[in-house]
Amino acid sequence: MRLISCLLFIITIIIFFIFQSTKASNLINETCKQSIQDNPTSKYGFCLTSLQAAPASRCATVRGLGSIGIRLVRYNITDARCHIMHLLKEKKHDLYYRACLNDCFQLYSEALDSVKKAMKNYNGKRFNDANIHISAVMTSVTTCEDGFKERKGIVSPLTKRNDDTFQLSAIVLFIMNFIQKG
Repeated sequence: MRLISCLLFIITIIIFFIFQSTKASNLINETCKQSIQDNPTSKYGFCLTSLQAAPASRCATVRGLGSIGIRLVRYNITDARCHIMHLLKEKKHDLYYRACLNDCFQLYSEALDSVKKAMKNYNGKRFNDANIHISAVMTSVTTCEDGFKERKGIVSPLTKRNDDTFQLSAIVLFIMNFIQKG
């Protein structure tokens, strides 16, 4: 009798975790689907893998996914700044290229300040203010990328990082707008 009770308890726990995992996957899936409908430049696969990669996303609410998204933006900005510093230490680049890198470093530094303010506003449920700061992040990474395009033959070493930060920011904006409408 005791063995049967233990087995039923274990089965119940397994079913509960399967249900919770499916529920979380559905929330992330639906969030990403709606995000690309709201913003056609967003990439569904990128959204899905980004949000699923965060351990806390499996049991997050929509509001929690927004917080996770802001943290992902911050991590990307921090990583990009580090990458830019390494590129600036290399002596093989010409003056224009180095000037673009310096501009991008400054833009990413401003973006880091913006994302910190966005998180503070998001946590305080001041979504309009958080929206302004996340939009500023998107402007910074776009400006960084555009700087390299101003001179023919120069290829940005930050294209992927700029795009990833832009995409994550778009996801966060969608989530904040969804929360405000809901």
